[in-house]
Amino acid sequence: MAAPAACTRFSDNYDLKEELGKGAFSVVRRCVQKSTGLEFAAKIINTKKLSARDFQKLEREARICRKLQHPNIVRLHDSIQEEHFHYLVFDLVTGGELFEDIVAREFYSEADASHCIQQILESVHHCHSNGVVHRDLKPENLLLASKAKGAAVKLADFGLAIEVPGDQQAWFGFAGTPGYLSPEVLKKEPYGKPVDIWACGVILYILLVGYPPFWDEDQHRLYAQIKIGAYDYPSPEWDTVTAEAKSLINEMLTVNPSKRITASEALKHPWICQRERVASMVHRQETVDCLKKFNARRKLKGAILTTMLATRNFSSRSIITKKGDGSQVKESTDSSTTLEDDDIKEDKVKGGVDRSSTVIAKDPEEIRIVCPNKTCSQLSTSSYGSARKQEIIKMTEQLIEAINTGEYEAYTKICDPHLTAFEPEALGNLVEGMDFHKFYFDNGKNCKALNTTILNPHVHLMGDEAACIAYVRLTQYMDKQGQAHTHQSEETRVWHKRDNKWQNVHFHRSSVTPPFAMK
Repeated sequence: MAAPAACTRFSDNYDLKEELGKGAFSVVRRCVQKSTGLEFAAKIINTKKLSARDFQKLEREARICRKLQHPNIVRLHDSIQEEHFHYLVFDLVTGGELFEDIVAREFYSEADASHCIQQILESVHHCHSNGVVHRDLKPENLLLASKAKGAAVKLADFGLAIEVPGDQQAWFGFAGTPGYLSPEVLKKEPYGKPVDIWACGVILYILLVGYPPFWDEDQHRLYAQIKIGAYDYPSPEWDTVTAEAKSLINEMLTVNPSKRITASEALKHPWICQRERVASMVHRQETVDCLKKFNARRKLKGAILTTMLATRNFSSRSIITKKGDGSQVKESTDSSTTLEDDDIKEDKVKGGVDRSSTVIAKDPEEIRIVCPNKTCSQLSTSSYGSARKQEIIKMTEQLIEAINTGEYEAYTKICDPHLTAFEPEALGNLVEGMDFHKFYFDNGKNCKALNTTILNPHVHLMGDEAACIAYVRLTQYMDKQGQAHTHQSEETRVWHKRDNKWQNVHFHRSSVTPPFAMK
C-alpha cells in the first residue's frame, strides 16, 4: 500500500524552522502549520538516496504510524510525498527522554515506576490491538510530551515496527537492541507480539533499580543469559521492592513467549491497576543514583560509536559490514545500538533508511561497556592503558582549567578547530567549529572564586589514537552577594590523537553551566 498522493506541497501548509536532528538520509526540523500556528516536528527524507527496499520500509513506517492514534504514542499528523523528498510530520515532543527526567526528579518511588510502565504498556497494548509490533522498545524511544510535571510518556520511533495480524508467529528477521532482545529472537525462532512485552520487562527492571537484568561486556555471553532468562534480584537494592513488582517482572521475563503475560493482562496486574494500595511510596535514591550512571553509560556508548566510525574515515551513511557468521548487519553513527538483519535476499542495499535508531553493528571485542553486577558503578578497566587513561583525565582537567581562567588561546590548542558539541546552550542543535564557544570566552564574566572538580571519570580507549571520557563536573563559585554555590553537569568528551597531540573533537553536556564557565 503506497502512501497517498499529496494534493499540496509541504511548503503550502508548513513553514520550516530550525533543525532538531540530522541523519544520513534525513533531517528533522521544527515546523509551524500555517493554518493553525501549531508546532510539529518534520522528518524530511531525501528519497533520491534510498533503494527500492529502503523506500518500502519508509512506506511501512508511515503506514504503521497512520494507524496509531494514542496519547502515549508520538503521533504522525501528515505524510507528504514530493519528487525527491518525503515529509513525515510528527508531534513535537519537548520533554526529552523519560529516563533523563527521572534522575532530575526530587522524588521517585516504586509507585512512580508503576505509573511509567503503565503508560508504556498502554502504548504497547494499542500497537498490538492494531496488529503492530514495535520491536525496538528501549529507553531512547521513551519520550515525554513536555517538560511540565506529569507530562505523558510517548513511545517513539517505529522504524523497525512490523504488521503482525492476530497472534501470528513467524520469522520476521533479526531486529532490536542487544539488551532488550527476547529469547525467541536470539534463537531465531518464530516470534510476534510477546517480544515487546519482554522488552517492557527489561525496562521495568531498570526503572526499579537503575541497572538492567541482563548485562555482559561480551555480547555472546549476554545473549546466552537472555536465552535462558538468567536474571535475579540481588540484595540490598531489591530487598525494598515489593513482591508484586517482582511478580510482574517475572511474568514479563518468561522465556516461553506463549506463557508470557500480554499487554492487556499486565495492565490488569494489581501492581499496575491498584498501585495506590500495592506499590511502595518510599523514595528510591539508590535507584536514581544508579540510573544516572546507566544514562551516562548510554551516552558514552554513543560517543564511542561515533568516534570509532569517524576515526576510521567512515562516512555518516550506513555501511554494510560482515559479521563473523557471514550475515550482513548495517552500521551507522547513530547513538543507539539497534541491530537489524531482515534475512531477505533482496535486502543487500547500499545504505539503510535513516531513523532515530538506525542500525549499528557492534563488535563485542571493541566496545566494552560494562554494567558491573549489582552496583552498576563503573566501566571495566585493565592494567593495559591505565597510564593513557590518566593522560586523558589530565588533558580534560587542562581543558576545563582553560575554560575557568577564560584563556581562549589555550582552549583552542586543546580543541580540534572543527570541534562538534551537543549542549543545552545550542538548543538541541549539533554545533561545529569554535565561533559558538568563543562568544562565551569574549562575553562571559570570569570569576576568580571558582573551583572545578571532576568526579567518577570513566575513560574508554579505542586503539592508540582515540578515547572517550565521561564524568560529572562540579563547579563551585561565589555570586555577587558573596554566597557560595555549586553547579553540576554530566559531560562526555571524545579525544583524538593527531601529530602525537590529544585534541578534543566532540563533547556532550547535560545541563546549562554558569555564565562564566560555559564550555
